[in-house]
Amino acid sequence: MTYILIIAVVVIAVLAYRSYRRTQLQTKKQHEITAAELESVKRTADEDITRFGEELQDLDLEMVGKDLGDGARQDYQRALDAYESAKQAVGQVTEADQIKHVIEILEDGRYAAACVRARVNGEPLPQRRPSCFFNPQHGPSVVDVMWSPPGGAPREVPACAADAERVRAGAEPDVRKVMVGPQRVPYWEAGPAYSPYAQGMFGALGGVMTGMFLGTMLGGMFAGGAYGDFAGGDMGGDMGGGDMGGDMGDAGGDAGGWDFGDFGGGDF
Repeated sequence: MTYILIIAVVVIAVLAYRSYRRTQLQTKKQHEITAAELESVKRTADEDITRFGEELQDLDLEMVGKDLGDGARQDYQRALDAYESAKQAVGQVTEADQIKHVIEILEDGRYAAACVRARVNGEPLPQRRPSCFFNPQHGPSVVDVMWSPPGGAPREVPACAADAERVRAGAEPDVRKVMVGPQRVPYWEAGPAYSPYAQGMFGALGGVMTGMFLGTMLGGMFAGGAYGDFAGGDMGGDMGGGDMGGDMGDAGGDAGGWDFGDFGGGDF
């Protein structure tokens, strides 16, 4: 009986390791960033930089004939430097993770531009906040608003004034969409290549990011790192009621009548 039990334990360990490795490889393959995906997120970042450059041109026209003062001039230069640095940085991107640095530079420039307007208009400097969740091109958010993605639970996200008003009125926010294959989708549904893009904007929020992106394709990235699905998705399915359960059930039968059914469908 002891000999049979030892064999059963060995068989279970071997099958568990095989399932673990198979799921790990499948998940890693699922999250590999292709060259096309990298180009897509680089193009998205480049579009954001171009949009920021246009905003700086508008800001320049607004400032004509106005006394900026030392503070506003320094912020304005900081915004211009961020624009140039972001343009240079995006051209040097060779891996998706590098996009985070590009977006962080851009975020700093957006905030600096907002400070210029505040100083010139005699207003308090704006609070340092992340960009509008719905469309980062809208610039720094001004308020947090409760929002529910299609079929998802409500969560609090940072929004610009216009999108916050839309959401409160029950209308659709102006969502930043990107190309994935032949269709345009919200950037948070565009796959793992956009995880660094989002981290560049919202990384300072820490764990709040998980709540923001929960239920989206980026949700697992912030809940469990680069391979979030491995922590709570495919691995759980295989271990619980999928391949692992079936393999373990067979192991029980082959090991001399021992019933390992609980391992297949239970907590294990």
